[in-house]
Amino acid sequence: MPMKVLFVSSEVFPLIKTGGLADVSGSLPLALQNLGVEMRILMPGYSPVLAQLQNLQHLAHLHHLPHIGSAELLLGTIPNTSTQVIAIKAPYLYERDGGPYIDAHGQEWQDNPVRFGVLSKVASILASKLSPLKDWQPNIVHCNDWQSALAPAYMRLTEQSRAKSIISLHNMAFQGTYPPHWVSSLGLPHVGFSIEGFEYHGQMSFLKAGIFYADAISTVSPRYAKEIQTAAFGFGLEGLLTKRGDEIKGILNGIETEEWNPAHDKHLIANYSHTKMAGKAKVKQALQERLTLDIDANAPLLGVVSRLTYQKGLDMLIPHLQNLVNQGCQLALLGGGEQALESAFKQIAVQNPNRVSVTIGYNEPLSHQIMAGSDMFIMPSRFEPCGLNQLYGLAYGTPPIVNATGGLADSIIDTNPAHIANKTANGFVMVEASEEGLIACIQRALDVFNHDKKTWKAIQKNGMKQDLSWNKSAQTYLALYQSLV
Repeated sequence: MPMKVLFVSSEVFPLIKTGGLADVSGSLPLALQNLGVEMRILMPGYSPVLAQLQNLQHLAHLHHLPHIGSAELLLGTIPNTSTQVIAIKAPYLYERDGGPYIDAHGQEWQDNPVRFGVLSKVASILASKLSPLKDWQPNIVHCNDWQSALAPAYMRLTEQSRAKSIISLHNMAFQGTYPPHWVSSLGLPHVGFSIEGFEYHGQMSFLKAGIFYADAISTVSPRYAKEIQTAAFGFGLEGLLTKRGDEIKGILNGIETEEWNPAHDKHLIANYSHTKMAGKAKVKQALQERLTLDIDANAPLLGVVSRLTYQKGLDMLIPHLQNLVNQGCQLALLGGGEQALESAFKQIAVQNPNRVSVTIGYNEPLSHQIMAGSDMFIMPSRFEPCGLNQLYGLAYGTPPIVNATGGLADSIIDTNPAHIANKTANGFVMVEASEEGLIACIQRALDVFNHDKKTWKAIQKNGMKQDLSWNKSAQTYLALYQSLV
C-alpha cells in the first residue's frame, strides 16, 4: 500500500504566493509524488486558487466547523501537474480582496484565527473516522507553520485520529498568537490551554500547539533545527523546542528545478548553463535596459529580491549603497515591506537614476530576470530558516553574499583559498551580521569579480553544478514518514 499524505499549507505556488512557503508547498509534494507517495494538498479556497485549479469538482460537504458551520470541499489539480489539491470553499472566509493574511490596506485579517483554525480543523477531520472521504485516508498529516499548526491538537484532543502528524517550521517569527477566548470559539478543549499544551503567556498559540502535539517536527535546514533551541532564534518557544530537541529533523529545502533553471527559464531573453554561459551577459543587458540602468557589461550588478524587513538585514546595506555606486556598482532591487526601508531605497534610486533601480511589489518574471541578470545576489538575513533565493542564485550563476545563519550557512560555502582549492566555494559569507560585516563581504566579492575572472567563473560553475533539486530532501521526508508509520 502506498503512503498517503495530506500536506496542509496556507499558500501554494503557482496558485497563490507571499513567500518561500508557497514555493516549498508547490514543489515538495510533487517530489514526494515522484517517490510513489499519494499526496493531496489541503489549502483555503481563496479566489485566485479556485480560478486556477483545473478539473475542479465537488468532493464533499463538511459540517460542525468552528464559526462557519459548514463548508464545501473541492478537488482539483495544479496546472501542468498531476498534484491534487483539496480546496476549502468557504466564501465568507477566503473569497475576498486582499492577500492570504492581510487586507488590501496591509492590515491583518481580524478573523485569521477562524480562517486558519478552520484549515486546521478540516485537516484533522480528513484524518479521522469522521472523514467523508472513505476511499482516501491519510497516514500522515504534514502541517506547515502556524496557519495549520492547530491540526495536531485537534487530531489528538478532539478527533482522536490514528494518523501521525508532522509540523514543519519555516519561520519561528510568526506564531499565530491570539487572546484566550479563541480556545472555546475554535472548539478546542480547555484541557489544552495550559503550559503542557497551547497556552503561551496567557494567550493561545497556534504554533505552540503544533510543536507540542505533533508526532514529529522538522525544520527547513539542519542549522535552523539547532538555532531555534536558543533564545536568539526560538522566539520564546526555545524551552519546548529544547525538550523535543532530539526529535527535530533539519532538512534543507530544494528548489523547483523546472521552474528555476536558466537553461530553459521562459522569463529570460536568453538561456544559459554552466557549460554555455554566454546567455547570462545577454540577460544582464536586457535587465539593464528594462530597468533603465546604464548598459555596462563591466559594472558589478548587485541583485536583491526580498521582503524589506528587519529579518532580511537589508537596512545594513543602505549606509554603504551610495559608496558602492560611486565605485561603479549598480543595484536592481525588487521587494516590499517596511515603509522606512522602502523609502530609503527609493530615495537612493532617485539620486542615482541610471545606477539604482527599486521596484516595490511582487513580480515573478522580474524576480527571475534579476536572479539571472545580476552578477551577485545580496542576502544578509539576520536569521533565515532556509532561504530559497540563495539557492536560486547558485542555480543561476549569481554568487550569493550571505550571513552565516540557518540555511544560508548550510548552503553557501565561502570563497577562501581552501575552498577555492577544493572546488567547493560558491559564494561569500559575512563574518558578522553588521553593516561592517556586510560591506567587507561585498568588497571581497567585488575584488574577485573585478580582478580574478578565473576564480569568479569557477565559483559560478561550482554553484550551478550542484544538485539543488528536491530529490535528496524528499527522500529524507519519506524516511521520516515511514519511521512514524
